[in-house]
Amino acid sequence: MTPYFSGHGDHRYGVSYYDLRLAYRVPANRLDGTALLTVSAAEHLAALELDFGKLRVAAVTVDGVPARYAHARGKLRVTLPRPLPAGERAVVEVRYSGKPVPVSSPWGGLGWEELSDGALVAGQPIGAPSWFPCNDRPDDKASYRISVTTASAYQVIANGVLFDRRRGAGTTTWIYDQAEPMASYLASVQIGRYQIIEYDGSRLACPPRLAARVRHDFGRQGQMMTLFRGLFGPYPFAGYTVVVADDDLEIPVEAQGMSIFGRNHVDGVRGSERLVAHELAHQWFGNSLTVACWGDIWLQEGFAAYAEWLWSEASGGPPAGEHAQRWRQRLTLLPQNFILADPGEAALFDDRVYKRGALTLHALRELMGDEAFFTALRAWTTEHQHGTVTTREFAGHVQRHSAQPVGPLLSAWLHEKPLPQLVR
Repeated sequence: MTPYFSGHGDHRYGVSYYDLRLAYRVPANRLDGTALLTVSAAEHLAALELDFGKLRVAAVTVDGVPARYAHARGKLRVTLPRPLPAGERAVVEVRYSGKPVPVSSPWGGLGWEELSDGALVAGQPIGAPSWFPCNDRPDDKASYRISVTTASAYQVIANGVLFDRRRGAGTTTWIYDQAEPMASYLASVQIGRYQIIEYDGSRLACPPRLAARVRHDFGRQGQMMTLFRGLFGPYPFAGYTVVVADDDLEIPVEAQGMSIFGRNHVDGVRGSERLVAHELAHQWFGNSLTVACWGDIWLQEGFAAYAEWLWSEASGGPPAGEHAQRWRQRLTLLPQNFILADPGEAALFDDRVYKRGALTLHALRELMGDEAFFTALRAWTTEHQHGTVTTREFAGHVQRHSAQPVGPLLSAWLHEKPLPQLVR
């Protein structure tokens, strides 16, 4: 498989911990940050390359010693004061500031985005460098502490558990701890004039004027959580927060322990409920189990798309098999010119990846039977919790749980271009 986003990430080192200390002025869209990265060398290193966007770097130290650096074209190259042998650790501190701008991509700007009155982060797949220096590859997962100081009129929501909230002179500092390992693209900060609603086991953050609609439109999320726990295994994080921004968003976005919707996704009649199920399912498939390489994106999006059908089936809507037949018919009208298990960067978020991925899972379910299929899914999320996964690992995993050979089916759906028939 050809590597995706070859300009992002570095396999010569890993990061085990990010300590991000941020101050943000909403009216000016001004971000001042200090990032401390605990890095481990995978090989002998004389220099370190971090992914970092257009914010201005003021200083870099390594284990407290000033370091020379060069910052250009999305890379921060740090010359280490002393070489770092393989297996050793160092703490790299980067101080920076400026007006954050999203990272350009084929899907528009990604990362830190200024809202009408606040900010959000939507980093998938390469937006993290817009707001902090990082090793921006999905398989380098780390723990985080994210501290944000902003005007006290605003709520700040970030990944993990709210550890502390400290009030100052007109400002409040919010400190979140994300203990479970997290990929850089899933790190997120949401800033807005939000009302926090504790509802049916999860948190909803929304503009106060939309509170009634939000309560209704997310009113069955607790039932979804119960369903998915039964089908996929225990919820993998300490909590779950939904943020509804007071701006229109093209699509909802997942972050670890969090999902972000636009006000246009809240209509008071649950018109976007399938997306509520989709984003919740990503907490298992995408956030706890993260693809080791972007070519395996179907392991995240196909599973979340199939969760929409499972929720429909469980909540009185059309069964998954009906969705599968309808979507297979629709896909026959589209070009059959990509490989699901390696779609290429340009097709990474193509709707065919989502729906063919869901069809693959439904075909596998029909072959294995419900008991074996869902037993395999629960074992999959348990064995790889908070880790990274590949298509090859998934194929081997389901074969161990299946009385029938799964190789021919998976080969046809994942590695061949023509759209296969469903089993029945």
